[in-house]
Amino acid sequence: MLFTLDNNDSLIWHLGMSGSLRLIGEAQLCEPGPHDHVDMVFSSGMVLRYRDPRRFGALLHTTQPTNEHKLLSHLGPEPLLSSFSGDYLYARTRKRSLPIKTAIMDSKIVVGVGNIYANEALFKAGIHPLKAAGKTSRTACQNLSEHIKCVLRKAIKEGGTTLKDFTGGDGQPGYFAQKLNVYGRGGEPCVLCTKPLTEKRLAQRTTVYCTSCQR
Repeated sequence: MLFTLDNNDSLIWHLGMSGSLRLIGEAQLCEPGPHDHVDMVFSSGMVLRYRDPRRFGALLHTTQPTNEHKLLSHLGPEPLLSSFSGDYLYARTRKRSLPIKTAIMDSKIVVGVGNIYANEALFKAGIHPLKAAGKTSRTACQNLSEHIKCVLRKAIKEGGTTLKDFTGGDGQPGYFAQKLNVYGRGGEPCVLCTKPLTEKRLAQRTTVYCTSCQR
């Protein structure tokens, strides 16, 4: 997350694996707990509190444009921006032999497409996750880019995906897990054709797909 300050400096905030942010009003403000590390106090009196039990996150201050910072300059576009499109995905995957699922989870190609959402978008697009990225057609890339955007928008609307301990900024769990079509459903019937879903490990991540509906 990027915060622009009044003097045009910026804060780069990475939550790591277990970090979370909570909005707290003055009336709710209490002493920080053992895993609360930063309070950002706004002029309204609201406090943005950062909690990170594993301490893998980071809060960095920079005076340079964020797109030039060494941690960000090599990253691909945000998936919900217009710069991420079917044409862009097609161009970035030519002559690439890596699986298309690995490609869309590569932050140098596009940021923010996590494992759960990659599984779901590929299912929606009807694309086999192990298909070589370079052999994915322009039409398929367009279809996939649109479904990535669609899946992410729906997940945001539902507050994210809570499988274990994830909660949103209001402390509530996300409910997108109730609408997952493939992730976490290995061996269960496909919602489209009823054939059992296949589950494999790809790049150390769980990959679930339908061998009939995804080609």
